Amino acid sequence: MFSIVQQDHLTVKSELSLLNQVQEWFEQFCLQHLSQLGWSKTQLDRLNLALAEGFTNAVRHAHHALPPETTIEINIYLWIDRLEIRIWDHGKPFNPDAIAEPEPGTLQVGGYGWFLLRRLADRVVYERGADDRNCLLIVKYSQEAQK
Repeated sequence: MFSIVQQDHLTVKSELSLLNQVQEWFEQFCLQHLSQLGWSKTQLDRLNLALAEGFTNAVRHAHHALPPETTIEINIYLWIDRLEIRIWDHGKPFNPDAIAEPEPGTLQVGGYGWFLLRRLADRVVYERGADDRNCLLIVKYSQEAQK
């Protein structure tokens, strides 16, 4: 069984203006820990985009009716074979399986973020925790683990 190599945690208010802070924090973590482990810039860019999508979804959708002081917690766990990002929000839960995947060549309102997350990561899970928070789990395996 693999153990956690590194981890970090960030708590921010539910404000879109904090997206840059979230992404800079993530990029700093990547520079310190992932680059030397052979993670490619493309992998890191995809993870940064997935993080941005998850964070903005929490602000825009989960917290849309909540005060901006409502916090979003983000945890990063680096394992030998993968990176896990967990984004915790306080909104009402939803069922992502109920979102229809956009058909190529058609337009639909909503659902593109969930579709994008599934394309950027190897595993995406959204579930309600025992503490009445929602957790978006984004998992990306290292290139070495995929060989």
